[in-house]
Amino acid sequence: MDKLAKYRQIVQDVLQEYAAVPISNGDVQTQTIFDRENDRYQVMDIGWSNNRRVYDCDLHLDIINGKIWVQQNMTEMQIGQALMDKGVAKEDIVLGFQAPYAREYSGFAIG
Repeated sequence: MDKLAKYRQIVQDVLQEYAAVPISNGDVQTQTIFDRENDRYQVMDIGWSNNRRVYDCDLHLDIINGKIWVQQNMTEMQIGQALMDKGVAKEDIVLGFQAPYAREYSGFAIG
């Protein structure tokens, strides 16, 4: 399996594992959204809780030029570590939600 195919599978596996944990409050559904053609992957919460609309992007990862870009992480999960645990090289993970000038201090790739 080439690196890109491997990373696609790892991203999908990590997001599906996260989405499999049920939400305990309200009528909220967790959905995975995988755009495999453009390498964009998300986990969304959609529904209602206490008469309020829930529409949140918990996780958003893209694969750009062979690197996994973490665009959004609104979870407690250490997504970078979860990806490395599955076999992604640290230098192939970019914390895109951090300002470019701060990425060099993250220990991950800068872009």
